[in-house]
Amino acid sequence: MKNTIIALLGAVLLPVAMAAPATAGAGLSWQDCGDGLRCGRITVPADWAAPEAKQITLGLAKLPARDPATRKGTLVLNMGGPAQQISILRQAKGAFADLTRWFDVVLFDPRGFEASTEVRCPGPAPYPANGEWVFTSRAAFARYTEQNHRFGRGCAEAAGPLAGNLDTWQSARDLEAVRVALGERKLNYFGNSYGGVLGVAYAEYFPSRVGRMYLDSLIDHTNRSWDEWVLARAKVKEGNLHRFAAWCATDRGCALHGRDVLKVWDEVMARAAERPIPAPGAGAGATAGAALIASRASVSFDATWPELATSLAEADAGDATRFAKPFTGAPDPDLSRITMCADFPFPTAYREVKEMEARLRSAAPRIGWTTVWPMAVLCAGLAKKTSYPPHPIRPRGLPPILIANGEYDDTATPAYGRGVAARLDGARYLAATGGHALYLGGGGPCVRDHVHRYLTTGQLPPAGTTCGPASS
Repeated sequence: MKNTIIALLGAVLLPVAMAAPATAGAGLSWQDCGDGLRCGRITVPADWAAPEAKQITLGLAKLPARDPATRKGTLVLNMGGPAQQISILRQAKGAFADLTRWFDVVLFDPRGFEASTEVRCPGPAPYPANGEWVFTSRAAFARYTEQNHRFGRGCAEAAGPLAGNLDTWQSARDLEAVRVALGERKLNYFGNSYGGVLGVAYAEYFPSRVGRMYLDSLIDHTNRSWDEWVLARAKVKEGNLHRFAAWCATDRGCALHGRDVLKVWDEVMARAAERPIPAPGAGAGATAGAALIASRASVSFDATWPELATSLAEADAGDATRFAKPFTGAPDPDLSRITMCADFPFPTAYREVKEMEARLRSAAPRIGWTTVWPMAVLCAGLAKKTSYPPHPIRPRGLPPILIANGEYDDTATPAYGRGVAARLDGARYLAATGGHALYLGGGGPCVRDHVHRYLTTGQLPPAGTTCGPASS
């Protein structure tokens, strides 16, 4: 799953009290729940730092191994988000069919989501109008911040015992309870995107319980420097704009073929910054300024490039309708930002964000600088008490872990994967020419073959291995 999804940090909160997980298999029985899945539930503390207090339930689902004769064990999966898992698996189970040759594939809805004890926020999470993530007005950002504050306050009131306990510190303990309930001596785990944050937390706190762990498109929770964290994204996104320009130069189907695409971009942005470009098809009086164009220009995924080229060509001709049409993308689940901002307390003071933006513009002047805004927008106005901020780790006694990030991924950059791999003794980093969610298609058969070999035999790719384009 993709998400658009990040100062001074307080000390990491590491509560000393922690409940012992339930006896292996206790309270877990599987029932058919449709779509080839079997479902079950377990009980865990709402707060692992106060294990004798309120309890909640976690909803689990299993995609059973196809053949008991070739089954090698259980693989716990988290597809990312933070978001519900079971309802998404019902739609995407074909993507994991290969894994069921060897494993029961098990996942669970995170605390607060759907089949687990659910938090239903009283109102939807606010999003910037028309998908314009970049705020150029302090007053507009203040109004948005107040909206997000009311949303967060309503969620906290609805959360009951889960208020303040929706973070990855808690979820790592939930994952250990799942391992015990499954009766597995070691945890075999596949974490995609934000699921990798959970995997690294588990490795930090339960290193002796890690079996084989594959982390795909890993987001780095070990770096306290927000400038470094965002700069890595900015550089990759800037590079993706250059890749878009190179594609257009070779593809006759590109609406800007034969023109200097980067020059067109610069001219459109300069004109829109001076005076917003009319967008007659988006409503009476609609226009698109530079901030809106930068927010809506999708350079990260090759499939969006033809539309972007057409949008730029039309804007260059004086009609920015395609950039100004109402945003129709599916937003993240409302609760996603509560968990994400508890783990990644990104700076949200307007002055701080604008200063960071100015620093990024020197390294990524055309579009990469916009990466400072999405996390600021998600976290603006939410509770300042942060339960699980980024921190360096150095767990001991880990088995080899496989980590892979795509060269063109400006959400989970290669710098993230390499940085975390360097902190985990024995980890192997697999470089790949691809985008986000490599196993799910961004990395092609090369990545999948290495992942299958590692999960089934423990064999890591040779050091320095690189997987080429997904089509190879």
